Amino acid sequence: MSQVTVTIAGKTYRMACADGEEQHLEGLAASFDARIEEMRAAAGEIGDMRLHVMAAITLADELSEAKKRIVSLEREMDEMKRFYSAGDHRIQVAEARFAESIQRVTERIERLARSLNAPVQE
Repeated sequence: MSQVTVTIAGKTYRMACADGEEQHLEGLAASFDARIEEMRAAAGEIGDMRLHVMAAITLADELSEAKKRIVSLEREMDEMKRFYSAGDHRIQVAEARFAESIQRVTERIERLARSLNAPVQE
């Protein structure tokens, strides 16, 4: 387990994280700190706790919207997979019919060739 020190809204916090996740945690903390600073610039001094809660709710809202978008995209992908799967089946049927047609034409050509090569009877 690793330890990381982050600064949010001018306060330093020591946090534990899994080994190898240090930079990720630092990035998340920096992003949260930037969000708080944006809100502070827009709203003025309204208190750290209130700013932290507002920033957390804003991020939770963005996460919720992202999850909805992911669900929507997954549904769209499933529909596309079904469509292409049905298309694959139609292609297979068309290929089978085409192969049958080629076979019939080949047989007709062979019969015609045999009849042309047959000895002429007088």
